[in-house]
Amino acid sequence: MHKIIYLLSFFLCLQVAHAQRTGEIQGIVKDRKTQEYLVGVTIAVEGTQKGVTTDIEGNFKLTLPVGSYNLKATLVGYKPLTKFNINLTTGNAQQVTFELEEETQTLDEVKVVVNRSVSVANIETPNSIQKLTAEEIKNNPGGNFDISRVIGVLPGVGGTAGSVGGFRNDLVIRGGGPNENVFYLDGIEIPVINHFATQGSSGGPTGILNVSFIEDATLSTSSFNARYDNALSSVLQFKQRDGNPNKVEGNVRLSSTEVAATLEGPISQKTTFLASARRSYLQLLFSALDLPIRPSYWDFQYKITHKFNKKTTLNLIGVGAIDDFYFGVPKETDASKEYILRSNPLIKQWNYTVGASLKRLITNGYVNIALSRNMFDNALDRYEDGKSEDPNLRVFNSQSQEIENKFRIDVNQFQGKWEYSYGAVVQYVKYNNDFFNIFSREIRNSAGQIIQPGLKVTFNTDINFFKYGAFGQVSRKFFNEKLSLSAGIRTDMNSFTDDGNKPLETLSPRASISYQFADKWRVNASAGRYFKVPIYTVLGYQEDGRFTNPGNKYIQSDHLVAGLEFIPTPQTRITVEAFNKKYKNYPVTVGRGISLANEGGDFGAIGNERVTSIGTGRSYGVEFFFQQKLTKNIFGVLSYTLFRSEFSGADGKLISSAWDTRNILSAQLGRKFKRGWEMGLKWLSQGGAPFTPFNLAASQANYSLVGRGTLDYSRLNQGRLSNFKRLDFRVDKKWNFKKTTFNLYLDVQNALLFKSPAFPQYTFARNADNTGFQTTDGLSLRRDGSNAVPLILDNNDVSVTPSLGFVWEF
Repeated sequence: MHKIIYLLSFFLCLQVAHAQRTGEIQGIVKDRKTQEYLVGVTIAVEGTQKGVTTDIEGNFKLTLPVGSYNLKATLVGYKPLTKFNINLTTGNAQQVTFELEEETQTLDEVKVVVNRSVSVANIETPNSIQKLTAEEIKNNPGGNFDISRVIGVLPGVGGTAGSVGGFRNDLVIRGGGPNENVFYLDGIEIPVINHFATQGSSGGPTGILNVSFIEDATLSTSSFNARYDNALSSVLQFKQRDGNPNKVEGNVRLSSTEVAATLEGPISQKTTFLASARRSYLQLLFSALDLPIRPSYWDFQYKITHKFNKKTTLNLIGVGAIDDFYFGVPKETDASKEYILRSNPLIKQWNYTVGASLKRLITNGYVNIALSRNMFDNALDRYEDGKSEDPNLRVFNSQSQEIENKFRIDVNQFQGKWEYSYGAVVQYVKYNNDFFNIFSREIRNSAGQIIQPGLKVTFNTDINFFKYGAFGQVSRKFFNEKLSLSAGIRTDMNSFTDDGNKPLETLSPRASISYQFADKWRVNASAGRYFKVPIYTVLGYQEDGRFTNPGNKYIQSDHLVAGLEFIPTPQTRITVEAFNKKYKNYPVTVGRGISLANEGGDFGAIGNERVTSIGTGRSYGVEFFFQQKLTKNIFGVLSYTLFRSEFSGADGKLISSAWDTRNILSAQLGRKFKRGWEMGLKWLSQGGAPFTPFNLAASQANYSLVGRGTLDYSRLNQGRLSNFKRLDFRVDKKWNFKKTTFNLYLDVQNALLFKSPAFPQYTFARNADNTGFQTTDGLSLRRDGSNAVPLILDNNDVSVTPSLGFVWEF
């Protein structure tokens, strides 16, 4: 204790020289349409008399006292743009990029333009779009530097049961499933952004991407640009910054959950790099907190940027992870729950995405060319009573791989007031799976007659095929930019499914309109049709050595969205939107007759069964969003979404989907204080998720085999969990030394110890000494469970995750 007091006193004494410390901002300014560097742009520091102009290559550099600043870029003939909450330290230089949009009015025309410093809409996507900066991601309370958690404060973003309690990163957006989202890193698609992902879905306990690389993240929940394929609910784009071109620098992050190191700098005059590695300590923290999950992982990331000349830039990126996951037995766990935990699967995964993207400036625009490869290896094992040493007790095993090789090209140009883009993508896909699963045993009556047959599935599959698509988009502004119109179209095909080579089957038009009817008001609307290829677990499934699902169609989703945007000040943005999504061709299981949208999210895999494209669905609602950028050292957001999400199975009846939580409320407030102190609070709440009750007879007969209850699909999603709520907080304290910065932080999820509702669990009562199960006749447990003592356990434990750590910048 004395050593800790001496250490804190040492840091506090060093605050005497705090005010004299300075940091550096390095930046570049480009034209949004042409991507050419802009010369002579004025970069002003709001609230001060300081500023600078860009040089012949569009670069600028500012040296300022440490602190938080808003920077405003202005140039005659262009709309002004402000970057908010740039946190300047002595340790690492800040990298800032401005993309200015040309002003089209003449000097004698009246200008009525929404301030683009706070609005993130663009002509192709005027609504349903939000952006988070690097600083908002880093200091998000409860986010713990995890980008997937940070976007939970945005409108329409929820989670699955269990995930919202701080356990998983499933993104359920506007009532759509986690696998309806696509992710792009610097224009290259990355299918997996979380550790321990569910195959055929998404999510996992923590994200993969290093927040130190990210310049900003943009979430679009509708009116997707036609260049993006497979998106039904959202497109999440991560933009990485370049490495420092002037010097080698980096940071080390150490906390109770992980250790991470990042290094960046110049390789040559034209080449920079960013590189990082991270190792988790979550398994140790969760063991200390007496939580059952034990995730252990590594992840790696890099970016290399080479500028051949002013017109040509090459980016090389890579992201990878190695995961090992198992369930431990907490000290306070009773005997019955201990058996449940031992019956959960063992998970070993690894994945990577590597890619190269080339940007070439051309007349009135630019061309992007991207070549990438991604691979996901997923190994799952489950044994009766967790006895992995006995292969005869294995009830589930899946060894699978997904591999994609992608080539993308898109051209972006303008002609007068018209903007247009077009391009194509070709992908070569491989998927293999060695699968074994005992779903249930046969059930016999007292006379020995079979009243329900058992179900065991085994297959080995290996498929490879091509996917390809093309798109075009055109946009124009009218009436002095008050009215914006955009329209796009794309089609996607593949060489595997029966209708895969019919381009008209997936013809997906989309259009949007935006009208500024007053100085601070804009109305936006969009309509579009979007398609997604069936997941690989569905396409690769086999029975008796043959593929059963080639007849499945692309999932279709039609969006209608309309809303208002109000910008009362350059720092404040308020939006209200109504949305309606209708689904068609959703996969429905043949054996159980349920939609995959009602499978929920869990560890493992979904889709390994025979399905047919007969499902329909709908999700509709309204959402409100308020955002206040940094003003007088305060910033915050508030969002609320009211919605319904319903899908049909084989009976055609629409019922609540697994994602139908109906209400989502989130709020975040941040406050910067003097001497390097900062505090943030975040509130998350949402309605209870639906769940399916247990079939008690089938559960009792099968439990000793599969280690879990059997659901009663005749009462699909007729149960509902209690509401979820959570308060997170974060406190940061920075010490700026001459050339380094030390940031000490405390990040706590669920600080008020609310219960985290999750699905109930079925089990058998254990005997007093935990050597076996209780039985009604005192004999050993029968294989059919007929003499067991069934229990249904509520799953409403309190889970709090504190993380104390530091970031050292050098």
